Amino acid sequence: MKTNIYILFIVMLLGCSKLFAQEATIELPEVKVMARAQQGRILLRWTANTPLAWQLSNRYGYELVRYTVTRDRKTLKKPEIKKLGIIMPDPLESWENLIDQNDNAAIIAQAIYGDSFQVTGGTELEAVVNMSAELEQRFTFALFVADQDFDVAVKAGLGYIDTDVKNTEKYAYKLIPQVPEDVKVIKEGGVFVGLSDYEALPKPLDLSVFLEDGGAKLSWNYKIFKDLYTSYHIERAANGSGFERITDKPYTMLNASGIDEKSGRIFYLDSVQNNVEYRYRVRGISAFGEVSPPSKEASGIAKKILAYVPHLRTKKILNESTVKLTWEFPEEGKNQIQKFELNRASTDAGPYKVVVDNIAPNQREVVFDQLESTNYFTITAVGKQNNRRTSFSMLVQPIDSIPPKVPNGLKATIDTTGVVTLSWNKNTEKDFLGYRVYMANQKNTEYSPLFADPQQNNVFQDTLNMKNSNRQRYYKISALDKRFNMSELSIPIEVVKPDLIPPTTPVFKHYNVQEDHKAISLSWAASSSIDVARYVVYRKTNTDKEWQLVFEGNKDQLTCADKKIEEGNRYTYTVLAIDESGLESTPAPSVSVQVRRMGVRPKVKGFYVAPNYEQQRMEISWRYKEDNVAEFEIYRAGQDGLLRLWRKAPTGTKVIYDTNMTVNTKYVYKIRAVFKDGNVSETHTTDIKY
Repeated sequence: MKTNIYILFIVMLLGCSKLFAQEATIELPEVKVMARAQQGRILLRWTANTPLAWQLSNRYGYELVRYTVTRDRKTLKKPEIKKLGIIMPDPLESWENLIDQNDNAAIIAQAIYGDSFQVTGGTELEAVVNMSAELEQRFTFALFVADQDFDVAVKAGLGYIDTDVKNTEKYAYKLIPQVPEDVKVIKEGGVFVGLSDYEALPKPLDLSVFLEDGGAKLSWNYKIFKDLYTSYHIERAANGSGFERITDKPYTMLNASGIDEKSGRIFYLDSVQNNVEYRYRVRGISAFGEVSPPSKEASGIAKKILAYVPHLRTKKILNESTVKLTWEFPEEGKNQIQKFELNRASTDAGPYKVVVDNIAPNQREVVFDQLESTNYFTITAVGKQNNRRTSFSMLVQPIDSIPPKVPNGLKATIDTTGVVTLSWNKNTEKDFLGYRVYMANQKNTEYSPLFADPQQNNVFQDTLNMKNSNRQRYYKISALDKRFNMSELSIPIEVVKPDLIPPTTPVFKHYNVQEDHKAISLSWAASSSIDVARYVVYRKTNTDKEWQLVFEGNKDQLTCADKKIEEGNRYTYTVLAIDESGLESTPAPSVSVQVRRMGVRPKVKGFYVAPNYEQQRMEISWRYKEDNVAEFEIYRAGQDGLLRLWRKAPTGTKVIYDTNMTVNTKYVYKIRAVFKDGNVSETHTTDIKY
C-alpha cells in the first residue's frame, strides 16, 4: 500500500473529532466508550483519549467483555460474563483493496501503519518535537475519520457490532486496554446499554436560506446536536423537482463555509440560477453511520442585484412635523425600476418601516409630515423583478422645545422590609423617552435624582434603610422626551416607614394605698420613645389568672388611681407604653400593694427592752397570743429621733438583739403585729437610755 498519503484536511490540526475531542492537557489516559442501540444489535465506539495511549492500544489491543446485568427488568444476582475477544486494527494487508475505494480507509490506515505523516524539521530538537506533533496528527485524523465512517472505525479497532442481544436484557460493556502496566497505565472504560434504549434520530433544527443573485447561503444549528451528528448531507430541489444530494462527501465543520460559535450555526454556500425557486433540507450523520430524517425545508428565489443605488442628498425641515427629502439616482437606471419607497426608523439600526410607497421612478423628492423627535430615513429603489437597493440612512431631527406632561397619579406602597414601590400613569407623547425619579428626606428640601438614565417603566422600586431614624421619605417624578426636554416635577408623595421597633418600657416610681383605703395610687416614669401615644395599666389579684385593664390614658398621663379595691386583698400592677403604630412595650416590672383592713387588733403584750452591757447589746422581748399573725414589725429611733422600720420578725419569735448601740444615747422602740389578712395591731412603744 502507499506509505505516504497526502491528506488535504490539514485544518484538522484543530483537534475537532466530535466524539473524542482532546483537552490541552489530560492527566490520566483512559478509554472513552459510547453505544447506540439499533434494531436487533448494539453498536459500540471507543478510543483511548491520548495519542500515546491510542498508539499503544493499536499495538496491544483492547479486551471487550460484556456483562448481562438485568433481565426482564430485574437485576441479576450475579452478572453473566461473555468475553467478546481482543479487538485491534485489522492487519495491514487487509486494507490494500479498500484504500483505493474509500478515502476514509486510506487516511486511517496511513495514521495507523504509515511510515510518515508529513511532519518535517531540521534540527535534532525539531525532530523530537515533530515526532510528537506527528503522533498528535495521526491520532486526530484517525478519530475524525472514525467519526465519519463507522465501518472503517470497526476495521481500525475502534468499533464493534454486537448482534447476540435480547430485548429483555441490558448489558454493561467493558473495554480493557491490553497495554502492559509497565509500559503505560491506561484506565479501562465502559458503557451500560440495552436494546430498549433505542431512540430515533432527531431532525436537524433551524435551517434557513438566503438567496441573492446567483448564490444561496444556508445555515442551521449544529450546536444542539453536536454530540450526536459528526457531519451532514445537504439536499436540494429546484422548480418543484425531487430532492437530490448536492454534497459528494459528508459536510463537516472542517470544510464548512463558516461557523458562528456564539450562535451555534454552521454555513454552506451554493451556486444557483436567478429567478428559480430552490428548496433545501439537511440530514445529520451520527458517529455510527446513521442518517437522520431530513430537516424542515427552507426555500427562496435568487434575484439579480439592481445595478444602481439611490443616495439621499438633502433634507429641509418645513415645520416641527414636516420634512422635504431629495435624492439622486442615475437616469440610466430609471427604466430598471418600478418605484421608490421611503423608509423610516427611530434608530439608525432600525427596524425600518415603509412610510411612503409607490414613489414614481422619475421622482427625486418627497414630503413627509409625521416626524417624531428622532427620524432615520432611507430610500429604496425597487426593481421590476422586486430586487431592491437601499441608500444609506439620513438623520432628521425637527426643533422641539416642548416638554412632556407632568406625570400624575403617583402612588406608593412600602412593605415591612423597606421596599418602596412607586407607580404612576403613563405618558402618551410620541416622542416620550422616559422618567426620572427624585427623592428627599424632607418635603420642602431639594430633591435628588435616584438614577441618571431615564427609565421607560412607570413602576419603580426603592429600598429604605429600616434602621435609619428618618421615618419619612418623599418622591417626585419627571418625564423626558427624546430631545431631553424635561417636564416639571410631579406633586410629591410621602412614604412613611412601617414602625417595627416597640417603645421602651415605662417604670413605676411610686405606689401606695391612700389613707382612706379607698384607692391605690400609682405613678410611673415615661417611656423614652418619642412616638408613644398612650399608656395602659393592668392588675391582677392572687386569685386572678388573667391581667385586667384598669387604666388607659394619653402619653402625658403618668399617674392613675385604682378605686376598685377591697380591704385585705393584695393587688399586682404593671404598665405598658403603646406607640402610634400600635406596637406595645414589654410590661414594666410588676409591683404589689397590700390593702390592709381598717380594724385595729390588740397591741403586743409584755414588750420589754433591757440593756446588756456585758454583751454590748439591747435585748428586746415580747409576748402575743392572737391568732393568724403573719409577722412582727419593730421600729427604732436613735440619735436623730427619726422612727424607722428596723426589723421584721416572723411569728413565734420572742426575743431579738440590737447590737448597734452608742453609749449615753436614748433609743425608742415600737412594735406591732401584722396579720395575714393585712390588718395590724396597736403599736406598743418604749424608750430606754443605753
